Amino acid sequence: MIISYGFHATMTAQPGKGDELADFLLASPSLTNEDCVVFLIGRSAADSDVVHVTEGWTTEEAHHRFFATAEAQALLAQLQPLIVGEPAYLDEVPVGGKAAI
Repeated sequence: MIISYGFHATMTAQPGKGDELADFLLASPSLTNEDCVVFLIGRSAADSDVVHVTEGWTTEEAHHRFFATAEAQALLAQLQPLIVGEPAYLDEVPVGGKAAI
């Protein structure tokens, strides 16, 4: 499957809530969305409350369509109390590589 759109997000959990934030993200419906072909959650080695998300989507439109759903908006609302401040986002155009865990 071709990935034409992706992004990285970095979030800082409320103090001591890094595990809860990572678990919440790992239960995301993005994992079952056929247009989301890469969904990786990582933790900072230096600060366990910093969580990184890497996503790869078939198209930017598919990503926006998913995040416009009521389900995704409800999840974003549930996410807000777990984090400090606003997540930092970097978009990208994937050119290749490998994702396997």
